Amino acid sequence: MTTRPRVAEFIEGKRAQTFVTALIVLNAISLGLETSPAVMGRFGGALVAFDTLVLGVFVVEIAAKLFGRGVGFFRDGWNVFDFLIVGIALLPASGPLAVLRALRILRVLRLVSAVPRMRAVIQALVTAIPGMVSIVGLIALIFYVSAVLATNFFGGRFDEWFGSVGASMFSLFQIMTLESWSMGIVRPIMVEFPHAWAFFVPFILVTSFAVINLFIGVIVDAMQTQHAEEARHIGARMDEDTESLRREMAELREEIAGLRRSLRGSG
Repeated sequence: MTTRPRVAEFIEGKRAQTFVTALIVLNAISLGLETSPAVMGRFGGALVAFDTLVLGVFVVEIAAKLFGRGVGFFRDGWNVFDFLIVGIALLPASGPLAVLRALRILRVLRLVSAVPRMRAVIQALVTAIPGMVSIVGLIALIFYVSAVLATNFFGGRFDEWFGSVGASMFSLFQIMTLESWSMGIVRPIMVEFPHAWAFFVPFILVTSFAVINLFIGVIVDAMQTQHAEEARHIGARMDEDTESLRREMAELREEIAGLRRSLRGSG
């Protein structure tokens, strides 16, 4: 095996990735501690040094993967994700760009690519995007229709909440999240419009319980599809390994049979 595949195999191996994952977690803790003036007053130098060390390890890891995989490094979306996260951390953070130091916390997002289960969840979410877009379109339509109705029904007496379509949509969003919807908005309206519940209760049932649960259904279906696809790939690899083992055993039998024939002939 040449040097490049060996480097790639080592840096992508379980031990190296476990070490990198541990560094990501420790770095997340250290970045959180840096927000405390008291902690920085006592251990600021050590925390900054550790942060620099972690960044150096990440740079070496990315460089090793680039060396080991070459152009193939960028064919893996997770490698590109790690490359961008580490690249952001290397941006100068002094002078007017000092605010970019806060972006160092983005390194914690590398846990998504380092932990296989998290990668599976993200891949399922990406797979679910087309279905989620359709649901977003549906809920936007429901919101718009409801906002127009609410503006016509209640805008004259409750201008602050329903004076325009935009204000109505914001108020309806608050109602959908169930944030002070009863005592804060609906009950005051019912003082003037006793039957207002006939509008708001169905709206809550449709948006908060029906449509929102569609998101969960789409995501769950995507995750099940992802798991089924992984199981199919694992089964295919097992079949390939079994077939390869059968061929090797058949070749071994032929070699043994040939060796026996040659021994009989020489005897």
